[in-house]
Amino acid sequence: MKIVHKCCAGLDVHKKSVVACRIIRNEQGEEEKEIKTFGTFTSELLQMLDWLQAGGIKHVAMESTGVYWKPIYNLLEGAMEVVLVNARHIKFVPGRKTDVKDAQWIAELLQHGLLKASYIPSLEQRDLRDLVRYRSRLIQDRAREINRVQKVLEDANIKLASVVSDGMGVSSRNMLAQLIAGQDDPSQLADLAQKRLRQKIAELERALEGHVRRHHRLLLSLHLEHIDDLSATIDKLDEEIDRLLVPFDQIEALERLDAIPGVNKTTAQVIIAEFGLDMSRFPDAGHAASWAGLVPGRNESAGRNRGSRTSKGNKYLKSALVQAAHAAGRSKDNYLSALYRRLASRRGKQRAAVAVAHSILVVVYHMLRHGTVYQDLGGDYFDKQKQASIERRLIKRLESFGYKVALEPVA
Repeated sequence: MKIVHKCCAGLDVHKKSVVACRIIRNEQGEEEKEIKTFGTFTSELLQMLDWLQAGGIKHVAMESTGVYWKPIYNLLEGAMEVVLVNARHIKFVPGRKTDVKDAQWIAELLQHGLLKASYIPSLEQRDLRDLVRYRSRLIQDRAREINRVQKVLEDANIKLASVVSDGMGVSSRNMLAQLIAGQDDPSQLADLAQKRLRQKIAELERALEGHVRRHHRLLLSLHLEHIDDLSATIDKLDEEIDRLLVPFDQIEALERLDAIPGVNKTTAQVIIAEFGLDMSRFPDAGHAASWAGLVPGRNESAGRNRGSRTSKGNKYLKSALVQAAHAAGRSKDNYLSALYRRLASRRGKQRAAVAVAHSILVVVYHMLRHGTVYQDLGGDYFDKQKQASIERRLIKRLESFGYKVALEPVA
């Protein structure tokens, strides 16, 4: 096979050690392989960098092992070209049962140009990713705490959620504060309702009549304190995320993405943090959907492609787009909501959400690649297409009898 890189190295990365194999080929074509093991402390990684540079290494490849590759990538970035490889592409090769053979095999594959590099965003986008992913986790944690509050109220026979739509609204928080303080009178608690909720005073009095013990008050206070702490942290993350978005001139992109049904500001921020703005690395929208894990898996046997789960991909982007698809399904008079309802009636809501998420991703791809804005086809798009199909079949039938009918295009 053709030699692409005369001097290169392969790294087998672990938590506490890195096995490095460098291959150096001189002008006479003689090849020299040297394998050495280093620790993962910063000083030891710097020793590995010096060892690689001493051999004239300019290209290094390593597997994306958990998060252990990140400190190595950060140190090698800029000093040489680093290729991060999906372990799935090379893990099925037989005969590699030791770390030394792993490192040597990676180096040989890199030498012959047989490795496909994974997408590594810029340092600024990696920082933005960390903040956006952390905020998503905190939002999930806050939702769990709110559910725990509801569980305690149910245990105390307080049916507040049966009357109030927002359990963490101003009225609800005032009632919970008085419950924690020891107030047991349902009429006084119901009188804390504000605005339109005051129309349900009678229902609130019935819902707030329960058996609240000291144990319930303690749990409620702890849960609410945790919710407030999480909300404060989320607000700080929102401010930092907005600050990181400004230097890249991504505000205009946020506004264009926000026009897509189901996509709000938070979802648009996730798309930019995970997907980026440069779509040139994807040959087409299909490759972008495959990278996000929004395409059907391949399960082909005897020439038949059987149905299977969606492929693995960027789980953070996939989750955000599926949530946006559910939100689009609850909207009205747009193409995505019509697509969701059309598929949900036949295939179920979950499959419909994945299909709509795929459509959203395709829209995002073309918007970011070509700088276009979202233009909706309308909620009656499928009805128009069905009508046009019926008319075409009717005209074809009439023409078989010798009639000539012109078909007007459907708007």
